[in-house]
Amino acid sequence: MLASQFHEISAPSKPSADRARGSRALDERLAQATERRLEAKEHVFCEGDARTFVYRVEEGVIAIYKTLFDGRRRIIDFAYPGDFIGLGVLGEQIMSAQATCTAKVRCFSAPALEKLAETDASLALKLYKSVCQDLMAARSLLVTVGQRSAIERVAAFLLALHRRSGGAGDDVIKLAMRRSDIADLLGLTIETVSRTITKLREMEVIGVEQGGTTVKLLDVARLADLANE
Repeated sequence: MLASQFHEISAPSKPSADRARGSRALDERLAQATERRLEAKEHVFCEGDARTFVYRVEEGVIAIYKTLFDGRRRIIDFAYPGDFIGLGVLGEQIMSAQATCTAKVRCFSAPALEKLAETDASLALKLYKSVCQDLMAARSLLVTVGQRSAIERVAAFLLALHRRSGGAGDDVIKLAMRRSDIADLLGLTIETVSRTITKLREMEVIGVEQGGTTVKLLDVARLADLANE
């Protein structure tokens, strides 16, 4: 009876162990993928390119953007280490991806990755989560650009970076992108982004260090209020 009880108690741990083994196997496969290093402003791929590879960001930040008919650039999202970019069902890329700073990605054959996902539940789950994150980012951006004021947009952007970093530590976040990149994402001018960051600093909600590339969140609760979140 005790053996039976022990079996019933310990049995549920097996799926967790299977997931852990699947995750390790996935990391091993991705570690074998070709590594590509990029300089700031270098493209991973451009809109219209054949979608032959899927990429996982290893270092740096990648801007995902769309070029409008009049030549203007509209950033849709930023991809950070651990994110997959280049996912899709079409044969060509519908967005462009450009490094905002020195970066590194791993390149995996799109057909091979999709084939592998058919039998690897861990990989399929990662890709599913990546697509869900893209959808959430798109919906959030729609609300931000359509309904929020300049200060709400910048505050929400800083909060998103804070959450991305885990929201722990000393509340310091790195801006691995230019003011123009932030402006393109938020639908603002560079001048408006700079003035808004200055205003947040004067309100003692944030501190700006190292030439504007490091931001310390001094009052996260106040920042959330300003973001209307």
